[in-house]
Amino acid sequence: MTFNGRALLVIFLVTQSVAILTVAKDFDFFYFVQQWPGSYYFSIHGLWTNYADGSYPSNCDSSNPFDDSKVSNLESVLQEDWPTLACPSGDGLKFWRHEWEKHGTFAESIFDERGYFEAALSLKKKANLLRALENAGIRPADGKFHTMGQIKVAITKAVGYEPFIECNVDSSGYHQLYQVYQCVDASASNFIKCPVLPHGRPCGNKVEFPSFSSASSRDEL
Repeated sequence: MTFNGRALLVIFLVTQSVAILTVAKDFDFFYFVQQWPGSYYFSIHGLWTNYADGSYPSNCDSSNPFDDSKVSNLESVLQEDWPTLACPSGDGLKFWRHEWEKHGTFAESIFDERGYFEAALSLKKKANLLRALENAGIRPADGKFHTMGQIKVAITKAVGYEPFIECNVDSSGYHQLYQVYQCVDASASNFIKCPVLPHGRPCGNKVEFPSFSSASSRDEL
């Protein structure tokens, strides 16, 4: 290869690297989403890159597929805090692969695959939703309906910013707490005020906190 050929190759590789890095940084914030599967704890649904206009990127780097060996020593924690709710249930690998490849790869300038899952686990510790609600007297299967205002105030008091709440509607038409969306800065470290609210199913003013719901039958996003 001639000198000019080598120089052109170096320029090409640098250009491609800069382009990939630029694309990877091109998002505004994350949605950190926890779901209530009607059991005894909130579990992670995902950590999703988003734009401030309400749109979002996905499946950004097919050259960096999920590698379960990179999170092998996190699997027991992931199974507890980020379990699959698909039916039939599995070991979680399919779900985690989906979340990394669809949402995590767009933030490769922030973290690698392991770092993506560690960031979500860390955010879950910072936002102990069950404790926040119980401290406000809102407990699962307490037989009561709670207002959206009570639920949002409880979480806002604990975390500092108002969440978006998504609900199921049961066969009797009652709204049931299903998912809690919280916004996180582009470093995946700090909760922030949501630049834009998601397009999930909103709740009515009266919401129950069920011990079991149909949430587990929902497809994983």
